[in-house]
Parts: sequence; C-alpha cells; structure tokens
Amino acid sequence: MLSKSSILVVDDSPATLANIQEMLSDSPYELAFANSGESAMEFLARKVPDLVLLDIQMGEMGGFEVMKMMHSNPELCEIKVIVMTSANNLETEIEALASGASDFIHKPLHPDILKLRINNLLATVRTEYLERTHREAIEMIAIAGHYNDNETGEHIWRMADYAALIAEAEGFSPEEVELIRIAAPMHDTGKIGIPDAVLKKPAKLDADEWRIMKRHTQIGHQILSRSKAPAFALASQIALNHHERFDGTGYPTGYKGNQIPLISRIVTLADVYDALTMERPYKEAWSSDKAYEYIIEESGKLFDPKLVETFIRIRPEVERIRIAYGAKEAS
Repeated sequence: MLSKSSILVVDDSPATLANIQEMLSDSPYELAFANSGESAMEFLARKVPDLVLLDIQMGEMGGFEVMKMMHSNPELCEIKVIVMTSANNLETEIEALASGASDFIHKPLHPDILKLRINNLLATVRTEYLERTHREAIEMIAIAGHYNDNETGEHIWRMADYAALIAEAEGFSPEEVELIRIAAPMHDTGKIGIPDAVLKKPAKLDADEWRIMKRHTQIGHQILSRSKAPAFALASQIALNHHERFDGTGYPTGYKGNQIPLISRIVTLADVYDALTMERPYKEAWSSDKAYEYIIEESGKLFDPKLVETFIRIRPEVERIRIAYGAKEAS
C-alpha cells in the first residue's frame, strides 16, 4: 500500500480506453488497460490491482461474466469494481450491484465524477488495508506473549471465543463482543518480559520467582497502554487485571468484586476454564464436568458469581466451541 494504487481499466472501445487514460493522466495511479473480458482475466491471473474499472457491455465475455469469475476466485473476490455502462436504466444498475460491483458510473464519463468515484473507493481500500494490518499486528502481539511459555497456539484464540460468548450472554453489543474477541488474546503480553528461567521453570516457583512472574500483568499493561486504539486500550485493562480474584486476594492490586473491571472478570473465567480443559506438558486435560465443578466451587472466590451462573447457562455453546477446536487440532 506504500506504492501507487493500481487500476485495471476494461473496455472494448479503444476510444473509451484512450479517453479514460487522458482523464486520469494527472492522477497518482498505476494504470493498466484491457480491451476485452478475456484479456482482463489474463491480466488478473498475473497481477491483482486495487480497483477494476469495468465496462458491462463487451463482446463474448461481458462485465457480468468477468465479475462472476472474479468473485469465484479467492484471490480476486475482494477487488473493488466500478461498473461503467451506457445503459441508463435501473435494472442494469441493480444487477451490477447485486453481482458484486462496488459502485456504478454512467457513460459518457465525466472526468470529475470519475476521479471522485475512484478516490472514494480507493479510500475504503486503504482503510480496509489498515484494519487488516491492525488485526494482524494484534495477532502477532498475542502470539508473542506466549512465545516462550508452554501454552498451545490454540489456547489464546479458543479462550477469546469463550470470553466473547460470555460477553454476548451478558448483553454486550455485537461491536463490543468483537472487540473483546480481538483484545482478549493479548492478556498475557507481559510474559514477554519475564525471564525464561522463571517462565519455563519445570518446578514450583519460589517466593522471589513468583514476585517476578506476577509482574507480567503490569508489564503487559505498560506495553499495551501506549496505544489509545480501542482494542489495545481494552487489552491493557485485561492484561493488568486478569489475575485479580473476586474475593480480593488476587494481584497486582488486590481489587475485590466489582472493583475488578467486568471484562477482566470475564477473561479470567474464560482463561481458567480453557487452561483446565487443555493438556499441558505437566498435566492432563480435565474433563469439562470437572472444570465446571471447580468453577462452581470457586464462585465468589476466584470468579464473579453472576458470571458463573451465565457460564453454566451457556454451557452447550461453550461445549460446541471446545469440540470445534478439538476437531480443528485433530485435522
């Protein structure tokens, strides 16, 4: 995305191709041209542009057929398409948009309208790119937090799905639930600052080592709070508080009950359940029944009693997630 945005212009009229080239001559785009649907598909097999400017009415392979082939190809289906046509009727416009076009423009083309439509659509391409990059960065941070410990890769994503499920059952909005699903995997980011001798010690930690280990909550908060982006702001809160206990005997602050942020109480429950039901080098996986018995026993001590009630109520959905990940790991 640091390079010029690329546009493939497809039209069977040499005059139209030349006209568009002239209209966009002062624009910061890398332009390519195809004079048929077939040549457009040949180009797309070699290179994926950011945008296709596509005529509807061409020879053997028209614009609708090109869009159909693009949307059946995983590598091409997300390319933005602006449809061009001389047909001035509502039916054609509806069919174009229903076929996957992102926008629609009538011929004869007006230079200012063409540039504005292209600029607006490419702005969405850049936004989607930044959002995808943001999500990938979050995933890498989450993985980095567990890079040196004995957690399995699936743990952080499965735990996040449990947390999102609890949040949904607690009445969080769909947008909040998705934010929790993104932020929860970063809960142990601070482990990146814990020495291997402590993090990987095969025996019980002594008092000094335990003090070092507990610092991962504050280290994670310090790292993640550097960003004001919603996902990182939420993750910093989770990282700091996910080892607090409902009865006030947790760390690092010793918060009690509702002093602990709700999202941290949710992640604590999701994290512990997943840790109990997964196999680790030093323990066998607990059955779901045994894990639920432990969670009920710890209600009001480690866990928020209201969240425990919710977790019991949504157990069928919890089991579906656990089984689905088990099938994924086995495949």
